[in-house]
Amino acid sequence: MEPTPSRRLLAVADDLSGAAETAAGLESRTTRSRVVLVGGSAAPRHPGEATVLDLDSRHLPAADAAEAVRAALALPPPGDTLVLKKIDSLLRGNVAAEVAALAADGASVVVAPALPAAGRTVRAGVVHLGTTPLHQSDAWRAEPVPPPHSVAAALGPARTALVPLTAVRGSRRTLLTALRAALAEGRVAVCDAETDADLDAIVEAALADGPGGPSGPGRPGTRLVGSGGLAAALGRQLAGGEPADETEPAAPPLATSVPAGPRPLLVVVGTAEPSAAEQIRRLADDGATVLRLPLEALCADDPAAPIAPPPLHDDAVTVITPAPGPAPAALSPRRLVHGLARTVAATLARHDGAVDLVLTGGETARRVLDALGVTELHPVGQVHHGAVHLRTPDGRSVVTRPGSFGDADSLRQIVHALRPHPTQRKVRP
Repeated sequence: MEPTPSRRLLAVADDLSGAAETAAGLESRTTRSRVVLVGGSAAPRHPGEATVLDLDSRHLPAADAAEAVRAALALPPPGDTLVLKKIDSLLRGNVAAEVAALAADGASVVVAPALPAAGRTVRAGVVHLGTTPLHQSDAWRAEPVPPPHSVAAALGPARTALVPLTAVRGSRRTLLTALRAALAEGRVAVCDAETDADLDAIVEAALADGPGGPSGPGRPGTRLVGSGGLAAALGRQLAGGEPADETEPAAPPLATSVPAGPRPLLVVVGTAEPSAAEQIRRLADDGATVLRLPLEALCADDPAAPIAPPPLHDDAVTVITPAPGPAPAALSPRRLVHGLARTVAATLARHDGAVDLVLTGGETARRVLDALGVTELHPVGQVHHGAVHLRTPDGRSVVTRPGSFGDADSLRQIVHALRPHPTQRKVRP
């Protein structure tokens, strides 16, 4: 199929940082994208637009997550709408239930969860982190269950067919034949991939049969399921771009600075990832004010009584994060995030003027923006992979980033991108 930038595109994600990563990957010279945090206005409004809906379904019961996907599929008007389901590259969340909902109306489904830019590949149907299979790594250490041994296992009872790397890197006809054979049998095609070029080939082949997919006109088209890597490959395909290089990951566009007057920058770190402490320490070394909030207060029974909000100063960088130390026995991570969001909302309500935000962790980002009443975001670019610079309709900058992404200098890079001049990063005594 030739690139078709005039097609509408609906992408659905299970958390906000994934939705932002998807929107950044789809944004191009021919495709404008937006992130929507509520369902009612999520339908793609016109050809050439990609709407990315955050279903906020990562932690929902499986049946509710599936229903959220079905409701999203009912949003676009009848016609030529591509559908992409963004899933976690580590296969966390309600992957089986959501993919089953995608296929329930007879649509063909192609799954390719590799994320080469983060060193996450799929070989022989197994997700690898570098050379380590997912199920032998500690990537699911915060999850209540062990990781799946394969992509097929993550899909539960779905009938699957593996499309191996030899087929992905074979001739175009070889890959088309493998995909068509799997989809003709009503199976979910699970694709190996190690590079962005592999993902480019998968997207091109998956869309080769046009809007009706391999079953022909009148049937739902082929639906794509994958990580931000697959979203970026789809963005390149729709833009008619050159295939990605075989050895280098496709470079994300750089975020641009905001031409605004002095305003505070509030960094909210809600992730429990061990790397977060070092990232915060480096911001403190640069002069940022770090406020560590007591866990007991964040998880207080009275949600109407948030912690006293800290003052914010123009041109200053302030970090808010839960305090380290032993967690209370009955600590609920979700309660903690809600408490953090309430504190941020109270802090911003007290400040007279706009405040730019950096939000780490998908659930933290969503709860904060919900508390602030933000329902739509527009991508500007990426500071580094996964750290997506977005803008609210009223012009505030928001950077979201998954908790597990970024090296020790990640937050420092984000702050420097939003405040490129040292005088914009001064700290009040």
